[in-house]
Amino acid sequence: MKKVYGSIILDTAFRYLIPFILLYGVYVLLHGEYSPGGGFQAGAILGIAFVLDGLVQGKKAILRITGETAVIIAGIGTFLYCFVGILSMLSGGNFLEYSLLPIPMNDVEKHVWGILGIETGVCICVMFTIIAIFYALVGKEE
Repeated sequence: MKKVYGSIILDTAFRYLIPFILLYGVYVLLHGEYSPGGGFQAGAILGIAFVLDGLVQGKKAILRITGETAVIIAGIGTFLYCFVGILSMLSGGNFLEYSLLPIPMNDVEKHVWGILGIETGVCICVMFTIIAIFYALVGKEE
């Protein structure tokens, strides 16, 4: 039976490349407050890792997620973003006023964790939106 996707060279290169793409995506997410990058860029990088897996491996993709599941998880990412903002509003502040988050830390640490929370939500939303768009374009989802 002839394999439709990839070749031995492409499969081998893919196996060595994907862990570095995933690691770089996490790096961009975690260092987004201090350097260029953040949730959107990290989500795009991590989403492309899943898209590459689908393109190279086809139906044998390790990182395969259905389009419907991707849309649900993208919604969870949006909820996480809003949850951080609403949590600060429930504490008496404005939307995304990190210094009023109800966590036992000083204001600088609250700011760091608040930004990481919203960037993680944005990352999840962007990543799984890219995956959902990919599977919609290749015709595997409605």
